[in-house]
Amino acid sequence: MTVDARKETRGFQTEAKQLLHLMIHSLYSNREIFLRELVSNASDAADKLRFEAVSNGDLYEGDTELKIRVSFDKDAKTITISDNGIGMSRDEVIENLGTIAKSGTANFMQKLSGDQKKDAQLIGQFGVGFYSAFIVADKVVVTTRRAGAPVNEAVRWECSGDAEFSVETVEKTQRGMTVELHLKEDALEFADNWRLRTIIKKYSDHIAIPVVMQKPVAVDGDATEASEDEVINTATALWTRSRSDVTDEEYKEFYKHVSHDYAEPLTWSHNRVEGNLDYTSLLYVPARAPFDLYNRDASRGVKLYVQRTFIMDDAEQFLPLYLRFIKGVVDSNDLSLNVSREILQKDPNIDTMRGALTKRVLDMLSKMASGEPENYTKFWKEFGQVLKEGPAEDFANREKIAKLLRFATTHTGDAEQSQSLEDYVARMKEGQEKIYYIAAENFNTAKNSPHLEVFRKKGIEVLLLTDRVDEWLMSHLSEFDGKSLQDVGKGELDLGKLDTEEEKQAKEKVAEQLKPLLERVKAALTEEVAEVRITDRLTDSPACVVVAEHDMGAQMRRILEQAGQKLPDSKPIFELNPEHPLVKKLEQEGNETRFGDLAHILFDQANLAEGAQLQDPAAYVQRLNKLLLELSN
Repeated sequence: MTVDARKETRGFQTEAKQLLHLMIHSLYSNREIFLRELVSNASDAADKLRFEAVSNGDLYEGDTELKIRVSFDKDAKTITISDNGIGMSRDEVIENLGTIAKSGTANFMQKLSGDQKKDAQLIGQFGVGFYSAFIVADKVVVTTRRAGAPVNEAVRWECSGDAEFSVETVEKTQRGMTVELHLKEDALEFADNWRLRTIIKKYSDHIAIPVVMQKPVAVDGDATEASEDEVINTATALWTRSRSDVTDEEYKEFYKHVSHDYAEPLTWSHNRVEGNLDYTSLLYVPARAPFDLYNRDASRGVKLYVQRTFIMDDAEQFLPLYLRFIKGVVDSNDLSLNVSREILQKDPNIDTMRGALTKRVLDMLSKMASGEPENYTKFWKEFGQVLKEGPAEDFANREKIAKLLRFATTHTGDAEQSQSLEDYVARMKEGQEKIYYIAAENFNTAKNSPHLEVFRKKGIEVLLLTDRVDEWLMSHLSEFDGKSLQDVGKGELDLGKLDTEEEKQAKEKVAEQLKPLLERVKAALTEEVAEVRITDRLTDSPACVVVAEHDMGAQMRRILEQAGQKLPDSKPIFELNPEHPLVKKLEQEGNETRFGDLAHILFDQANLAEGAQLQDPAAYVQRLNKLLLELSN
């Protein structure tokens, strides 16, 4: 890094160099996107000035007419986008323009596939919109002065798309930011009045402040010269317009503006509420999850406006955490303009709006699930695990959320989470009183679990739960549509009316007959199990392990163990299938040492069938080898 009193040259971070290289080589499939991104950034700068000026009107410096100006010079091969918004200080320039996608560059780079078409879909999730300028420019010069700063403390940032950029202190009379693009030879088509106007109308018509260009007029036949300013966009906050006046295309472009996402949203809901509270909301469901979706501490929330004045980007108080993927705008007339995060948290109007907006989102998802099942399938793949946090966090809407959940089941036999609880209830057998499920580490372990054997025999459907959040979800979702939910791997299996009286009596009789065997096995496994009993779960397997009714499930124990958490002491229940030849062989074994080895082998195999790791794998191998040698002699 070289430094003098006024100018310094700095290098980008390693990951940023890679990303910048990708940007320069046309990451966006549609090159005209650069103008949308730069105009959107200028609009954000104007919003932020309005907010700061609420408490400090001097920031306007006597100029309250906010606007974005777009101009071009065909001879100089340049396009210039300037605004009179908040601007940036030297430190802000270095922080914001010197670090591409500072919140997740390394993670972003790990996701890149090398296929530019696929990689283009990732761009919007990382806030690198400014760098889209390098798609059309081989040099970008930014001149900016923060509102309220002296004229001689402006900053010029310059980069030619290589590994370095320069920062220099300069003078700038007007606050705000000017971005000058020096066009590549193959991008000169954009230095054209009609081309720029068309792009602005297409992508930025919804911007709430004027985007102006000088209106060309004919002079001496074909020649033209610039005249007065002309506003190109509608310049009305889109959410303040009537729904009937807004096209689907405008809604989609506005989503890209507020979310900085490259893809179109799956759906949206635009509503005006009048009465005790007066506010407007425009909420979107994205088509793709951001990389920090599972970071519950990451910034999230909608953009908040009060009386059309921007307040904050991530107003998280208006939606619960399990809906953190929702993007959009809330504009209220019932909040103070000097609102702060602390006031937001204490204002009773916020609680009312939060409840209403939450129901609005859930209704939007319900409508998508019933009317646009293909889109809902896309939504579920991206956000399903987050929505599963809902029943624990939002008791009031637990039933609404439950209807939106999707699961894999034995009915379809595949790993696709496509079946709702309503679908399950509609298929329940006559006399079935419960919704049955099993939680396992992966789909194959769940699908092939010995616990499902009796359910296959009786034709009873079982939910196959494999997401990390599933067992926690079920601990808060105890019933649905009046039917309780039961983990088939926990406690006593109660099939209710699906078990005949004859079956129950037969089991009791066998348990009494095999009482000596159960006691012998319990003695052999006294350190490993809490109880040994006859099973009513198995038809083909010799044994299985069962978690006690109120103990933590195996899936949750594995998750906590991997996280380094201390686990509560507990032992499983060991169930034997009296009809299986191996159990009959065990009953007939007279040698207690050999009996103990066989009991341990059955117990370890039952654990393996559940996807568990053995506490002593070497001992299992030794016992198994010993048995194999005896059989071969």
